[in-house]
Amino acid sequence: MAFFRKKKQGQVILTQPISIHWDVEDPFTFVSHHEDDYPKGNAQQAPPLSEIGGRNLGRDYEKRMGFRMYHGKVVPGFPAHAHWGYETVTVADRGYIDHFDSKGNQGRYGFGDVQWLTAGGEYHHCEMYPLASSEERNPNDITQIMINLPLERKNTEPVFKMMWSEEIPIVQSDGYTVKVLAGSFGGKNAISPNELSWAADPEHHVSILKITAEPGAEITLPAISDTMGRNIYMINGSKVSFGEFEFQSGSRFKVPGGEDVTFVNGSEKAVFWVLEGEPISEKQTSFGPIILKNDKEVRDALAEIRKNEYSRWPWDVVDKAQPKGTGRFVRYADGKEECPSEHS
Repeated sequence: MAFFRKKKQGQVILTQPISIHWDVEDPFTFVSHHEDDYPKGNAQQAPPLSEIGGRNLGRDYEKRMGFRMYHGKVVPGFPAHAHWGYETVTVADRGYIDHFDSKGNQGRYGFGDVQWLTAGGEYHHCEMYPLASSEERNPNDITQIMINLPLERKNTEPVFKMMWSEEIPIVQSDGYTVKVLAGSFGGKNAISPNELSWAADPEHHVSILKITAEPGAEITLPAISDTMGRNIYMINGSKVSFGEFEFQSGSRFKVPGGEDVTFVNGSEKAVFWVLEGEPISEKQTSFGPIILKNDKEVRDALAEIRKNEYSRWPWDVVDKAQPKGTGRFVRYADGKEECPSEHS
């Protein structure tokens, strides 16, 4: 974990370098940003053996030849694993994710789609990154944002919602574009999340924004609330300026939520994420894939997972991928199927 720069510089209260994992503040709990340049896929939608030899397969977080396998041993990604007591907003800007879960749901999404998973109770799913193209390389850009739930919403029935790329509101302004994934910006409101989400109540002021800025673009975040947390993450580009203060890219900036905040992009095209919202402000305990009320609840949940995770998995393998050539879709356990309006 990196340490904040403690000296306030203008509107920037604190700064911190970021890498694959980002530190956050309540109501957010964790962010993981995966950006990999995968090779052409073979018949299994996997990298060639020559490029995965010598890796620590099953736990490969070292980027070699431009990519990581994560927990995958054939197809990159994350075989069956648990979530319990929080939400995960998965933004697949580039590349595909193949989804199978313990409720019998399945699908494939990507290229701008978002999956909003509210897992108040025990839930297992796999998220594999298939190398769907055998003709070209398979780069991906996937951001997972985890949001806590208040205690009254723990142990509720898990549910997820697909937000297809074609439906997500986009604000076009002078020199920058904003994808509104939660909350509102520039007069546009995001698709409503699952009803048990902390973000479902407008009074909680939860916003998730992805901003793509041209060189020299000036962006202003309007004042909302003195009590909310507001953080800006600059993941690429050159530099950014907040008034007279200039900072390098690859950084997190904590800024006030109760006043207008203006920043100016540097000399290169850049991407900024904004995560903001009112804190839940409850004492809770977390360990591994669980966030619940106290140590006992977490221990009991871990025991439950160890005892039942495989017996409750309805699929033949824990790292299941969709067949080669599959497009974007979701099929629920009851047989209902959805796909984007412009299927690709």
